[in-house]
Amino acid sequence: MLAKVYSAAVLGVEAFEVEIEVNAGGGGQIKIVIVGLPDTAVKESQDRVTTAIQNSGYFWPRGRTTINLAPADVKKEGPSFDLPMALGMIAVEKDLDLQNASDFCFVGELALTGAVRPVKGVLPIAIHARDSGKKALFVPEANAREAAVVEGLTVYGVRNLRETFEFLNGNVSLTPVKEDVNSFFASSQKYDVDFSEVKGQQNVKRAIEVAVAGGHNLLMIGPPGSGKSMLSKRIPTIIPPMTLDEAIETTKIHSICGLLNGRNSFIATRPFRAPHHTISDVGLLGGSANPTPGEVSVAHNGVLFLDELPEFKRSTLEVMRQPLEDGKVTISRAAGTMTFPAEFVLVAAMNPCPCGYFGDLKRECRCSSPQVQKYRQRISGPLLDRIDIHVEVPAVQYKELAGAANGEPSLNIRDRVEQARKVQQSRFGTSKASCNARMTPKMIKTFCAVDDSCADLLRMAMTELNFSARAYDRILKVARTIADLDASDSIQASHVSEAIQYRTLDRNLWT
Repeated sequence: MLAKVYSAAVLGVEAFEVEIEVNAGGGGQIKIVIVGLPDTAVKESQDRVTTAIQNSGYFWPRGRTTINLAPADVKKEGPSFDLPMALGMIAVEKDLDLQNASDFCFVGELALTGAVRPVKGVLPIAIHARDSGKKALFVPEANAREAAVVEGLTVYGVRNLRETFEFLNGNVSLTPVKEDVNSFFASSQKYDVDFSEVKGQQNVKRAIEVAVAGGHNLLMIGPPGSGKSMLSKRIPTIIPPMTLDEAIETTKIHSICGLLNGRNSFIATRPFRAPHHTISDVGLLGGSANPTPGEVSVAHNGVLFLDELPEFKRSTLEVMRQPLEDGKVTISRAAGTMTFPAEFVLVAAMNPCPCGYFGDLKRECRCSSPQVQKYRQRISGPLLDRIDIHVEVPAVQYKELAGAANGEPSLNIRDRVEQARKVQQSRFGTSKASCNARMTPKMIKTFCAVDDSCADLLRMAMTELNFSARAYDRILKVARTIADLDASDSIQASHVSEAIQYRTLDRNLWT
C-alpha cells in the first residue's frame, strides 16, 4: 500500500513543495527507513511519529516502511514533516485512500502524546501553498493566525494528530481560521515609545530626521548616558508606516527565524533589531550549512542598531559592506546560493574614547591619545564611508532634563519625513532607488547638480578636510535630502554646509 501526503519546506526565504510517499512492504523485520536527504531531526522523527500514532489510538504499519521525501536532491530539515508522515503511515496501515490529499498541505511537529506543536516558516509555506493551487493548509493551532494572513487559502489550525486524521476521514469538522488582515494591520501600527519623551538633543533629532527622510545610515558619538540608545529606539516611529506588502515580506523573514508566536503573529511596525556586540558573522549576516537569515535581514524594512560599535569584532563589521551597498545579502554554501533582502537603516552608537569622556567639559578623560586613536581605529575607513551621517550627542543639561516641556512628538516628525519621501518617490519613478541613499552615480549626477557656491564648499571639503570620493557622494545625497525636507527643488549652499557638518569623524574633530 502506498500513500501520498503533501507538505512544504523553506529554502532561503521561499518555500517549496515536499511530496511524502509512505510505502509498507509486507512482513519481515519491523523497520522504518526515511530517504530523500533528511537531516538528523527528520531521521529522529520516526520515534516521535510512531509513539504519537500509538498514543493517539492508531497503529502504524508492521514490517518495513519506507518514507520518501521528494524532491530527493534537496536536504530536508526540521520536525515540520512529523504530521504528514504520521497521516501517511496511518492511511497505509488502515488501507485508506486519503481523499483530496493532493489538494491539502500539512506541516507540524508531533509531541509523543500526539499533540501538534508549532514550527518555523509557516508564512512562506502558506504563500507557496496558495500560489501552487492548494485548497487548504493544515498547521499547528499556534501558527494558524500567522498563516491566515494569506488571502485565497483555507487555513485549519489543528491541535493533535487524531483530530487531523478524523477530519480527513470525515468524522469530525474543523472551522477554518480567518484573519481580517487589513483591519488587523491598521490597528497594530502603534509604538510604545515616542520622540516626545526625549528632552533636549535638538541637533541630534534634526540629524535623525535627515537620516530617516533619505534612508541614510547614522552614527552617533557621545558619552555614556547622553541618550544614544533612547534616541535610536524611537527612530522606527518616524519612518513612514509599512505597506501591507512590506509587512508580509518582513513577517515572512521573522517566521523563518522562529520569531513569531500566537500573540505576535504579524509584524505591522518597523522592526528594530539591536544585536549584542558579541554576535558572530553568521548571526549578523546569515549563513550556516543551510543558509538562514541573519540580523541584517531580520531588520529588513526597519532599523539595525549597533550599540558600542567599536566593541564588535572587526571581521563582523566588515561583512556588512555588501548589505549596506546593495540592500541584500548573498550567501553561498554547499547547499546552494541564497539571497536575503536586507534594506534597513543602520544606526550605530559609540563613545568618543574607551572611558567615554573625551572632550567632556565636566568630566576628565582618563585615556591617552594612543588609546583614543586605537579605539577609533577599530572601525575601518571603508565602513565609516558607508555611514552617511556622523553626529555628536552631548550630555543633556540638567535644565533640559528637569524642564516640564515635552519634545516634538514622533507624528509631527514623521509627517515631514513622509513629505520628503513622496518627493523622492516622484523623482525616481519606477527605478530601483527607493530613497536618496539608494541613488546610483548616474542619479547623483542628474538629481544633485550644484551651483558655484555649493561647488566651492565641496571643493574646500575635499581638499582641506581630506574627504574620500565616497564621502563626496554621500555629502551630495544628504544635501539632496535636506533640500527635500526644505521643499527646495535645487540644492543650496546651506544644504551642502549642513551635510558637511554630518561628517564628524572624517573631519578629525576628536583626535
